[in-house]
Amino acid sequence: MKSFAWLISLPMVAEAGEVLWSGLFDASATVADFDKWSWSNQVGAWQWYIHGTASTDKYLGLSPDHKNPADTSEAQGIRITIDGTSFWNGQTMERSELIPQTKADLGNGHLFYHFSLKTNETNAPNPKFEHQIAFFESHFTELKYGLMSGDSASSDNTLRWCVGGTSHWTTQLEAGNWYNFAYDIDFDAQTVGLWASNGSSPLTQVVSGVSASTSTNSADWHIGELRLDNGGSDSAAEDWFWSGIFVEKAPITADVAGPK
Repeated sequence: MKSFAWLISLPMVAEAGEVLWSGLFDASATVADFDKWSWSNQVGAWQWYIHGTASTDKYLGLSPDHKNPADTSEAQGIRITIDGTSFWNGQTMERSELIPQTKADLGNGHLFYHFSLKTNETNAPNPKFEHQIAFFESHFTELKYGLMSGDSASSDNTLRWCVGGTSHWTTQLEAGNWYNFAYDIDFDAQTVGLWASNGSSPLTQVVSGVSASTSTNSADWHIGELRLDNGGSDSAAEDWFWSGIFVEKAPITADVAGPK
C-alpha cells in the first residue's frame, strides 16, 4: 500500500543515530490525513483515536508556524489542542493524543525519543490542573505541567520531567519559548535520562540514567496532552505546539535542526 506523504522520507542512517521512526511532517501533510487511520486501516505515521467528539481540525492543526524555526528537517509542526469537548471513551480527563504507527521496534536497545514543545499566551495551558505530556502507557517517564493532583497550592506554572512519577528536572513554562527534549532510554539497562535545550541551542544532557521500569510495545508513546480534572473543570481551549518528533538509536542527534 502506498504510504502517505506526511511521513518524511529520511535516510536510515542519520549524522548521529539511526532513525527508527519519524513523525516529522512535510509540506503536503494535512489534517485530513489523520482521519485516514483506523484500527482496520492502519496507515500513515500516526494513530489518531484518543480525542473528543468534535472534528479532527478542532484538536489538530498543521502549519510552518507551528514548528521550531530551528528545525529544518520538516516543513510543518503540529498544534494539539484540548478543550471542554476533549473527553474520550467516557473519561473525565481532557485528552488529545497521537501515537506512533510503526512496525519498527521502539522498545529495545539504547534509544532517544525526540520532540520540541511550545505554548503561547493565546489559549495558554491552565496551571491549576495537572497535565501529563509525552508519556508512555506505564508512565515510566513523562513531562508534567501544572498543579499536581493532591497538591494544596492553587496553581503551579512548573514544567517537570518525571520518572515513575518522581520529578527529576523542572523549569517554569514561558509562553513563546521552544523547549527541546530527548528521552534517553536504555531499555537493556532499565534507565532513562533527559537531554534538553531552548530555542535553537543543541541538546545537552541534564539528567543521566535514572533507574526505571522501561518498557513499550512500540505503540504506546502518547504525543499530546492528558489533563486531569483535579476536582474541577475548565472548558477553555489549550494549545500545545509540537515539532521535531522522531525516535533514533544512540548516539544522539543533538542538533535541533533534526536528522539529516
